Amino acid sequence: MNYLVVGSGLFGATFAYEAAKRGHHVTVIEKRDHVAGNIYTKEVDGIQVHEYGAHIFHTSNKPVWDYVHQFADFNRYTNTPIANYNGEIYNMPFNMNTFNKLWGVVTPEEAKAKIEEQKASVNLGDKEPQNVEEQALSLVGPDVYNKLVKGYTEKQWGRKATELPAFIIRRLPVRFTYNNNYFNDPYQGIPMGGYTQIVEKMLDSDLIDVQLNTDFFDHKETYLKDYDKVVFTGMIDQFFDYQLGELEYRSLHFETEEMDVDNYQGNAVVNYTDAETPYTRVIEHKHFEFGKGDKNKTIVTREYPKDWHRGDEPYYPVNNQENNGLYAQYKELAEKQAENVIFGGRLGQYKYYNMDQVIAAALETVTTEFKN
Repeated sequence: MNYLVVGSGLFGATFAYEAAKRGHHVTVIEKRDHVAGNIYTKEVDGIQVHEYGAHIFHTSNKPVWDYVHQFADFNRYTNTPIANYNGEIYNMPFNMNTFNKLWGVVTPEEAKAKIEEQKASVNLGDKEPQNVEEQALSLVGPDVYNKLVKGYTEKQWGRKATELPAFIIRRLPVRFTYNNNYFNDPYQGIPMGGYTQIVEKMLDSDLIDVQLNTDFFDHKETYLKDYDKVVFTGMIDQFFDYQLGELEYRSLHFETEEMDVDNYQGNAVVNYTDAETPYTRVIEHKHFEFGKGDKNKTIVTREYPKDWHRGDEPYYPVNNQENNGLYAQYKELAEKQAENVIFGGRLGQYKYYNMDQVIAAALETVTTEFKN
């Protein structure tokens, strides 16, 4: 069969690799001037720069961890972000180091008692939390909320916490250990030499043709007619010409700067949790590979969340009740085209995926498509 894969991110690349392994011809079209989608990394000053924000591979899925190791060796990077609140530094996720800095408590028992005292001071009564602010206060109380949750969340979503539905924060990670590892997953790391190589190796086949700077929507009907099947990883609402209305997304703006210093902030990721700082986090890329690169240079990226408008790059689906209902309607349209089009990835399935989940979803699609 002749497959057209729209988008060269992890979902599209994984599908293309598996289809070619089975002897099928695949054309991959990509509207950007490079492969790898949002996990694209580019070497500058010997530093692998994460062009579209920090990407740390983590998973509890051993088969996926083994699968991705076909294409790269991973280092032992552990995600330990810190929070900067008006110059005060706190560890994340919220753990004993955080609580010691906030309140001077030393033991888990003291920390638990302090959190209960904080929660009691809010006095929400028996009512269910109605928004993010009430939900967070009911979980951790005002100190943690005001310093480490409120400002960051409002910047991330572009709305006041009192206007955001409570389910956005179903829980907050609170740990009563002095452990700064952000993820609970047993497998974690970053590919040595960056992420781009993974997709390049996936697409390195005589049966795969890659076409960059190519927009599916410039020749949509021709593509649908000329290929046996299309794997579409773009926005599902755009595929259907927004005929049921626009789904909501959040977008990002990045400002990257080369600096003539060896070490700018001492950590790969620093979250800015106050409301006054316009960006949500600063990434210093060389720390992902333990300082590898030019000793007299560093690369820093500031990440600014923003509203999405047509023409912007969509990064996150806004999975509230209204949008999920609209997506369900688009999914019904997609199912009517299932013989000809497969919708996949974060945008095609309107779902927030981590990298391991994207690969797992792609492999599940492969199994369904090829029955092996």
